[in-house]
This record gives sequence, structure tokens and C-alpha cells, in this order.
Amino acid sequence: MDLLVSPCSQLLTLLGSPGPRRGSSQGELSIIPNGAVLIQDETIKAIGPANELESDLAGRQLNRISAEGCVVMTGIVDSHSHPIFARPRHHEYELIIRGTSYQEIAQRGGGILSSVRAVRETSKPQLLELARIRIARFLEHGTTTLEAKSGYGLDCENEIKLLEVIHELPKATPLDLVPTFLGAHEIPEEYKARKRQYLELVTEQMIPLIASRHLAEFCDCFVEPHIFSLAEAEQICMAAQRQGLKVKLHADQLNRSGATQLGVRLKAVSVDHLEQVLPEDIQVLSRSATVATLLPGSVFHLGLNHYAPARALIDAGVPVALATDFNPGSSPTLNMQMILSIACTQMRMTPAEAIVAATINGAHALCCADRSGSLESGKQADLCIMDVEDYRQIPYFFGMNHCKTTLKKGRIVYQRA
Repeated sequence: MDLLVSPCSQLLTLLGSPGPRRGSSQGELSIIPNGAVLIQDETIKAIGPANELESDLAGRQLNRISAEGCVVMTGIVDSHSHPIFARPRHHEYELIIRGTSYQEIAQRGGGILSSVRAVRETSKPQLLELARIRIARFLEHGTTTLEAKSGYGLDCENEIKLLEVIHELPKATPLDLVPTFLGAHEIPEEYKARKRQYLELVTEQMIPLIASRHLAEFCDCFVEPHIFSLAEAEQICMAAQRQGLKVKLHADQLNRSGATQLGVRLKAVSVDHLEQVLPEDIQVLSRSATVATLLPGSVFHLGLNHYAPARALIDAGVPVALATDFNPGSSPTLNMQMILSIACTQMRMTPAEAIVAATINGAHALCCADRSGSLESGKQADLCIMDVEDYRQIPYFFGMNHCKTTLKKGRIVYQRA
């Protein structure tokens, strides 16, 4: 039977223009008070006021879910994460608290390279089981679509191992996973004195092999002067585009490198982080179709105070997305609701702008807005029911999990006991 979710305090449909939301439209939720959603099989059949839908469906046998007193919204789209890793790095957390910088930890052999060593020592079945447990927690917090990067292998065998784990996870979880190749995450220890050879390995072997096996949709690159320069990032991204992969960039995170403008030149789908962008970068970005994906969780966790200029980006007309950056070193959170809170209090985004950034704009940052990111007839029936009466309470009550029920393709995949 069809499924009716009715009634709810607020139905956040996010109906609007077909492209990513920018400027004033970044804050438009298209709310239906006392709304309802009709689901047929895996897709949304109809949305509207509860009394109208109930009247139209009178006499029909339906399965029902009551969302009375709750906010119903589309499933959250987390468009930047690193969820496949072997071990957490809580020992580095203590070092950060004591004043050691993220860069200093990396120079001592910690950071990304620490996670690389752990992944190389861990079998694919072990990684798959660890990832399966983490992925279930995303669903518990209302996330129904997740970008998943490699980047903790840094050789052909282990990067493929990570991407194969991402491809096998849908057998164990209903979450939609979007795979991204991040072989250009760091220079592995064995190539520290042979950087040019590692670039050749990435561009001439890894990318063609991964593309031929359809293991990734995107290619990402960590652009920092001490890791990959602008010229090297351009070389990597162009090699990926020649193989049919779409491009993302870790841009202007620790230093202002010019990677945001490089992303625009390369027609990148998104440029991510942007803590160090300058006004001229924002202006170039505003004239493009590239989404700015902001990751305040990493700034918060590292104890820094220089967040990406969300207000300036939105006011300039740049479409902004939000994501967790879930990873074992700089942002070990999978709770997008907490990311909304940080975005509101620290980056001065309104609750409505933050929700748009975590749903429809996140979907555009993953090229899946045709099926996810809003509640529209014909789209996947990905919903989460939040046990608050007003959407503003989601970031207002920070650090909590408000998600009561998560539906993926019309099926309940999480329900609070």
C-alpha cells in the first residue's frame, strides 16, 4: 500500500528554482504548515496540506506514519566526508588541545599519513565492517545521501580497496553513497623525495584504472603549497576530466592558495573548505556554477576561530552547501544537525540558509539534485522526521539528535526506540 506521512507541524519542501539556491533563495524553505507527504513505492507521489491530501485519499487503504508536532524534511545530503578509515586519532586530539597545530602533527608523521598506515594494515572485510557501523549512525541522524572519499590508501592497491568498500556498502546499508577518488590527499612517505613520480602514478595509473572500473564519480585534490600546488592540482584534475570524472577541490583551507579560482576555471562541481578565501575569490566564484561547500566542523574540532566567510559568500550570490567533513583527524562528527548549529552561531547563516545548504545545495554539489535534496513529486522518498515543532529548533538545540524517523526510498530505515 501507499504510505502517508501526516500530519506534521511544518513540511519543508524546498521547492524552488531548478539550480542550486543562491542569494535570497538560499533561505527559502517553501514550508507547508500542517503538511503531508504521499509516498508510492520508492518515490514521492504528492505533497500538500494534510487536510487536502486526507480528503483526496478518503476511503483508500494506506499505511500511515504520524508526524504530529514534528518537522518533516527531505533527507540530509552530506556532500563531503572521509568515512572509510581503520582507526580514530584521539591521541592527536589531546595534542591539539595542548596547543600542537594540525600541521605540526602531520610533520611528526601523524595526521593523514597515520591513517594511511592504518588502512594499509587493515583488510577490506575489516574496513567494510567498520564502515557499515558508521554508516548506520548517519541514517540515525537523518542523513540519507553521503559523499565518500578514498584518500587513506595513497597507492594503487589501497585506493582501490577503499573505493571497493564504498561500492560494496550499499549491499549492507540503504544509504546512497557517492564515491570520490582522493589519491591526491597527501604525498605518501615512500614518495616524499619523489613527488613527480607520485603525480605520474596518480595521473597515469590510478585515475585511468579507477575510471575504467567505474569506481568513482568525482576526483578531488588537496591543494596546499606544502602538499599539491596549483599547477599540480590542475594536472591531476585535467587527467581526471579526460577520463570522465567530475572534479572537486579541497580549496583555500589552511592557506590562501588560489584553489578556489582554479576550481572555477576547471568548472569544478564544488570547491570545499574556503576558510582562507579573499574577496576577489568570492567574486570569481559568484559568477560561476561551482558550489561552495563549507565544513565548519573541522574548524571547530581543531580549536580554530577562522571560519569560512559564509555571509559574504551568500550575499555575493554564491550557492553554499554544508557538510560534516567526517574524518578521523579534523572533524570526527557525523551529525549534520551539529554542523547546522555551528554554521548558524559561528558563520552567521540563518537556520533556513543552513538547511538549504545541507539538502538541495548539497545535492547539487553531488550532481544528484534530480532525485534528492527536496520533497517533490517524482523524487526519491528520502525523508527525516525531526521531533521539533519549528525548523529553527534544529540548530537552536545544539549537540542533540532530533531525528525521530528516517525513511529512505519510502522505507523506514531508522526509528527511535
